[in-house]
Order: sequence, then C-alpha cells, then structure tokens
Amino acid sequence: MQDSSVRPSPAHPQYWMYKGKEVLLLGGTVEDNLFQIPDIEVHLDLLQAAGGNYVRNTMSSRDSGNLWAFRKTEGGNYDLRQWNDEYWERFERFLKLTAERDIIVQVEIWATFDFYRDNWDVNPFNPANNNNYDERRSKLSPVIETHPVFAENNFFRSVPEQLSVAIVLDYQRKFVDKILWYSLKYNHILYCMDNETSVNADWGRFWSLYIQKQAALAGKKVYTTEMWDPWDLSHPFHNETFDHPEIYGFVDISQNNHITGEDHWLNGLAQLDRLKRIDAVRPVNNIKVYGNDEGRHKTTRNGLESFMQNVFLGCAGTRFHRPPSGQGLNEMAQVVIRSIRDLSDRMDWFNGIPMNELLLEREIHEAYCRGIEGHEYAIYFPDGGEIGIDLHHSGKDFTVSWLDVLKSEWSGSSTIKGGGIVMLKTPGPGHWIVLMQ
Repeated sequence: MQDSSVRPSPAHPQYWMYKGKEVLLLGGTVEDNLFQIPDIEVHLDLLQAAGGNYVRNTMSSRDSGNLWAFRKTEGGNYDLRQWNDEYWERFERFLKLTAERDIIVQVEIWATFDFYRDNWDVNPFNPANNNNYDERRSKLSPVIETHPVFAENNFFRSVPEQLSVAIVLDYQRKFVDKILWYSLKYNHILYCMDNETSVNADWGRFWSLYIQKQAALAGKKVYTTEMWDPWDLSHPFHNETFDHPEIYGFVDISQNNHITGEDHWLNGLAQLDRLKRIDAVRPVNNIKVYGNDEGRHKTTRNGLESFMQNVFLGCAGTRFHRPPSGQGLNEMAQVVIRSIRDLSDRMDWFNGIPMNELLLEREIHEAYCRGIEGHEYAIYFPDGGEIGIDLHHSGKDFTVSWLDVLKSEWSGSSTIKGGGIVMLKTPGPGHWIVLMQ
C-alpha cells in the first residue's frame, strides 16, 4: 500500500512528497496560530485559490481573542489536568479543513514568546496561575522580564538532561500527547519544536525524539525540526539540525530570511550543499519569510526577493510571514504564489538545480538561474536587467517566454538558437522570470 503521508521524496529527498506525488510547498497566511482565527475556512480557500499549500500553526494563545489549552477553575486559576474543550475543537477543525484542501501544516509545539514577559504573566504553566504546582517544586519563576534570547525560563529545562523537573515535564508531556492525539489522525502534518529558540539543544532533542516515538507507537512516521534564533546559518546552534538527521527529519532556515540580496542566496545555497557533503540531504523549509514596509523586519521588496530566491535555490517550502513582519496573504503574496506555482508546473522542477555559473555579464544580485543543462532554464530577475547565458552545450532551439511575476502574466513566446552565448533582456523593470525550454 502506498504511503500517502507527507515525507521526503525517495527520488529527490531535498523535496517533499504527499499522497504519492512530489510537491513544492508555497504559502502565506494572515496569522501564525491559524487554528485560533475566526474565518479560517475562508482564509484557507484564498490560499488554495492562489496555488498555496503550506501553512504555519503555532500552538500559541498570546493574541487577543485566543483561548488557552486548559480549563479555569472557579477560583480563577487553571487546572492543568483539565482541558479547555473549545481550544482543542478549534485545533481539530483546523486540521480537518487543511487536510480537505491538501495543505501541509507545520505545527510549532512550543510558542516561545508565550513563555516570557507579559505573556508568561497569564500563561497557565506559570506556577502563579495554576493549582498543580508551586514555584519551589516546579523551579519556575512567576516573573520572567527578559527577552527569550536570554533563555531564562526554566520551563525549557524540565527535561532529564537538564533540571529534570518531573512535575512540570509530566504536564508538558500531557500537552504534547493531546496535540498528537489529534494530529496523528492525519497525514499532512510536519512538526517544529520551537520558534526562534536559544535554549539548550537537549530540550528540542527530547521533544523531537518523543514525538517520533509516539508516532511510531501509533504506526506512523513523522518528520520534525527545530527553529533556532541566530540569523547566521553558520552559527553552531543550527548544526543541531543540519548535522543530526537521526533527530530532525527536515531543516528550517527561516532566520536566513533576515539576510538580503546575494548574501541570502549564498547562505542558503551553502547549507544545501553542506547537507549533500555530509550525506544528510533532507527538505529545507522556510516557514517565515520576513519583509514588509509596514514592519520592522526588512522591506516588502526584501520579502518578495527572499521568497523567490528560496524557491530557485532549491528549498522544499517557503511561506510569507504574517503581517506586519511579512506579507501574509495579501494581494501581492497571492500573485507571487500563483506565479511560482505556474512556473514550477511548467517545468521538470524537481530535477532542476541552481545554475548561476551559466550566466554571463551578471552583476551581483541581478539574476538567478535554475534549470536542467541542455533542456530548460528559468532565470529570475529581481529588478529587470540584461544578462547572457552560455548555451554552448546545446545546439537546440529554445522557446523563450517571459513571466511578469507581480501580474502572473506570460508574454508571447519566441525562439532562440543554442550553441553559443545568448543575451536576455527583461521587457521592463521589476520582477521578471524568463523560461527557456
């Protein structure tokens, strides 16, 4: 019987396969904890209509109107032994709706920012807010005033390799088991342990292996990752995912999307090459692409360029981050997703590789090439331009078509001869892709 679950492709392990077919994951959503938003069905329909098939879902409760996972007692505190049924009903409905639309969900188990500063003040796991343990026994401080980068909440040191706080770990385990009780019924779920974490690697390793074990006991195989905080992909933290395929079945490099231009491309490409060299090729996802003129993390142009470059360099999945840090699923995000989906459907996408070495008279960050030598090429221009491509290896004719990325419109095709150097000039400024086949 064919495995219909999301998993690395046997033929191209750098990419995902779902329901027996290789898939390129593209997404963008208005929020991260999608199961908590009111018009979730309409939003998923909008994503699907644009050609999207990839969303992020943090198990977070820190936004206005969100519910927490646990039930409050009459005294006002939470009881970690009792569930808030509506919270879990929202989660179950979300999983059902995404499954119906073949949208892959990357679930983030521990929403890091829920456990610091003002959010920790109202979090049910805070010993001041529940009837199940006190500060002394839990080793948890009721007040954490620092940013998560300082990793000062012992909540993330409960595991046996760290402080081994049994009472806290037991309730954490119950929470994870509850997530899995719902999610393991489905085949379209990926798992990320944390968001922008700076805690000891023991924490993520414990939960990754725990989730894989629980899945195995249920007769399933699932894929996990960790998301580290450093923007620099060469930081030792990232090695925990890059170098350990036995712990993490895929890699997330979202923090690279804080980097721009040619450096963004080279950093991502270097890590894909590193995975090949250490014989640890796996899908590489970008669940968060930053960039919005209204936010504080890069510009709208940066966000669009990063999204496009992720796809061209060979990442398995990429998604626009929520506004105002990213484009979410606004009109521009929709048309970009539609353009990439159309392009990838026209090509033998999964056999392609980055081929910038074929580009001549190329300025830094002017153009990015992906293709199959002698067969087909796609070249992305972030802001118009003119470059040459070396076609000495092929004497065949090529059909050339131009895609206006921000309109998702193709121009009429023309024919060029191979066997030499061909110059290509965009029809105008802006974001263009030329397809040669």
